[in-house]
Amino acid sequence: MSNILKMPVRPPARLGFKRVQKRQARDVEKSRQLNLFSRPERPENSARIVSIPKSQPLSFFEEALRMDEQGIAEARDFYERAIEEGDSVADAYCNLGILEFLADKTEAAFDCFSKSLREDPRHMESHYNLGNLYFEIGNLRLACEHYNMAAQISPEFPNIYFNLGLAHAMNEDLQAAVESLFKFKELVSESEGHQADELLTNLKQTLDLR
Repeated sequence: MSNILKMPVRPPARLGFKRVQKRQARDVEKSRQLNLFSRPERPENSARIVSIPKSQPLSFFEEALRMDEQGIAEARDFYERAIEEGDSVADAYCNLGILEFLADKTEAAFDCFSKSLREDPRHMESHYNLGNLYFEIGNLRLACEHYNMAAQISPEFPNIYFNLGLAHAMNEDLQAAVESLFKFKELVSESEGHQADELLTNLKQTLDLR
């Protein structure tokens, strides 16, 4: 007879969605920067006056992010404008997806995260957030798939392993759950790691009884 995992009275809550915090660097933008210390190719170019550009206004994505972080409703409009203008499209879709979820528009959130991944198949935040969405609707297999893809891209982001551990535990893959939760504890401070302790204790006790 199989042993039943005894979950804590209050199982730990899944960790939340991850917004793209800043515009991700693009190689094309780096190539536009002038290296002031490079050796000139021709002697006549050895002395040059370089004008320092004035600070540029925020892009649509950057303005949307500023509003989003301050809870300003117009952030949605600026994310949509950023997408129309081709400005950090994958990032904009990702952050817009979080707003859709918070507005109880789950299907729209799925659509946004999926479009983000069409723009950038290795967009970590969108894989992680899709994992959270699948977790919410009870599709633990797909939740684990997206958490694992996120972990391949950003293996040092601890929240992935906490949520992955919960998903494995709920799916009764106990050894995988233990491994994920220990990985979470390795990446966070001792105080943060305590939120996984009760579940880990129950998982290990269940494994010992098998």
